[in-house]
Amino acid sequence: MRVVVVYESLYGNTHLVAEKVAEGVNLQAEAIVVPVAAATPEVLAGADLLVVGGPTHMHGLSTSSSRRMAEADAEKRDLALDPDEESEGLRTWFHTLEPGSGRRSAAFDTRLDGPAGFTGRTSRGIARRLRHHGYELVVDPESFLVDKENHLIPGEGDRAREWAHRLV
Repeated sequence: MRVVVVYESLYGNTHLVAEKVAEGVNLQAEAIVVPVAAATPEVLAGADLLVVGGPTHMHGLSTSSSRRMAEADAEKRDLALDPDEESEGLRTWFHTLEPGSGRRSAAFDTRLDGPAGFTGRTSRGIARRLRHHGYELVVDPESFLVDKENHLIPGEGDRAREWAHRLV
């Protein structure tokens, strides 16, 4: 089984979760991790399972303005940006995604630790877009949590690896 894990990440947390998901998949199948800018139709061709993850910005998928705000915040707080953050993001990428024709998929996000009603939950929007493109979800959308200092909460990487076992 070939699995492609596509991610959008600004501060690196979603990238880290994508890597942990691939580690979990690689115990049972073959997984590759690609930033959204590199998730071309050629890369996705032949994938048996497409896993897509992104950060939660203002309750949903990032926009060009929310990405600019995050970049300004990173500069102000002296946070490092993910080296692959310069893409246009998942929202734009979904406009280019080819039909899934029933292929399997899964969605995840990273978001602040707190009730989803307060923080938002991008994984639901990702899942909705995957279904709209003809992909079948194999598990419910999942969130992995970060703290107020924008660090992945301890244990979330392990939880991402465990979640990946259910995917394959």
